[in-house]
Amino acid sequence: MIEQWKHQASQLKVETYALYLACRDPRVPWYAKAFVAIVVGYAFSPIDLIPDFIPVLGYLDDLVLVPLGITLAIRMIPKTVLEECRANAAELLNQDKPRNWVAASIIVLVWLLSLALVGAVVLRTIKE
Repeated sequence: MIEQWKHQASQLKVETYALYLACRDPRVPWYAKAFVAIVVGYAFSPIDLIPDFIPVLGYLDDLVLVPLGITLAIRMIPKTVLEECRANAAELLNQDKPRNWVAASIIVLVWLLSLALVGAVVLRTIKE
């Protein structure tokens, strides 16, 4: 059973990277690219919607939201494009881990700006 989970986790990693590659393909519609960017950004983000240290709920987003988002994103992408991207993703993941420091920086910046906005709202509320 644990081996099956490990296999599914590795497949999820391939699917996520395939979606990343599909997002960069010109044959994918703009609305699919926008949704895929959100899903992939969230899946690769080190910061979760619900922090993992919260019992039970902490892993809920990892177990439900990410696979659900990936499933919906897959349905938006043309099948031929997705098949090509899956093959490329599997090949690239077997070679070396992909790194995109620009995307990682943007994700961290978005989270920091979100935290600053929440902090500003909380401070304004406390002062009143």
